[in-house]
Amino acid sequence: MSDLEPIPPEQAVKMFHDAMLDEHAESTRRSEKHRLRAFLQFCDEQGIEDLTELSGRDLYLYRTWRRDGQGDGRESIKKVTLKGQLATLRRFLRFAADIDAVQAKLYEQVTLPTMTSGEDVSESTLSADRAIGILKYLERAQPGSRDHIIVLLLWKTGARTGAVRGLDLRDLDLDGTHPRVNGPAIHFVHRPETGTPLKNQTKGTRWNRISESTARYLQDYIDYHRHDVTDDHGRNPLITTEYGRPAGNTLRKSLYRVTRPCWRGEECPHDRDLEHCDATHLDHASKCPSARSPHDLRSGRVTYYRREDVPRRVVKDRLNASEDILDRHYDRRSDREQAEQRSDHLPDL
Repeated sequence: MSDLEPIPPEQAVKMFHDAMLDEHAESTRRSEKHRLRAFLQFCDEQGIEDLTELSGRDLYLYRTWRRDGQGDGRESIKKVTLKGQLATLRRFLRFAADIDAVQAKLYEQVTLPTMTSGEDVSESTLSADRAIGILKYLERAQPGSRDHIIVLLLWKTGARTGAVRGLDLRDLDLDGTHPRVNGPAIHFVHRPETGTPLKNQTKGTRWNRISESTARYLQDYIDYHRHDVTDDHGRNPLITTEYGRPAGNTLRKSLYRVTRPCWRGEECPHDRDLEHCDATHLDHASKCPSARSPHDLRSGRVTYYRREDVPRRVVKDRLNASEDILDRHYDRRSDREQAEQRSDHLPDL
């Protein structure tokens, strides 16, 4: 006799998301929710109205269905994307077993793709030369604008978009008067109760020093370009729209927009006719092959630091990430570069 209790897939997924509230950052919950949308679509297409009916055969069919790009309109998806989606499904099924919705060992029948070394890591990045070139252009063409400040903060601090989005005016010490920080600085603070958690929660709270010139640009933005608004919690955000604190996607769109070569008047390196290129439209800037995400900028910053022989501990603390994560996901130096840099510190070579 089965001890399972009937439950619709949608209800079980909602319970899974609710259970994550106490232990996971908002960005993690949002990612897990996004990944399970395809699974719910699959259940709907297959007529699976009760999760207790889910079988190992269904899980195999879902794997091939997702691998071939079903659920998002693509012809196929990358192996690393498939691995992430299946890993989320495994976590969900383990939770589902705890609430008597599936058999205890069903999650074991979700096999993850085998990845070769480096295959599960994106190679996309924004080089230091490009990042600095974009910043110099913004300093000339749009000094102190919102786009300028977003790129400036992301590049100079190496912070995640969520951390930059969560900054308030009170988090800036542009005069360098804080007794524990020698010079202008920014305070990244974990504030989940008012909508701006940090990725690593309270461990992500930290001061980051900034240069005098960065402080001046920030002051110019506040004086001339920032909207005098509060967010939904009565806080005074640093980065604003006319309605309040911007959504995270606003910062990503800024990066996509300014990293297109044509945006700076450069020739298209992809031989596209700009009059007919979708990526010239602001809402479709991400379609440009040269457009880069905040993650790419962060990896470019890490690579720049490592090429300049900045100690790993310093990079780890400033960017609030473990050395393993920095090495695996952000450092884009070639193997040859790393070997040559190591040799500079070995006296007997």
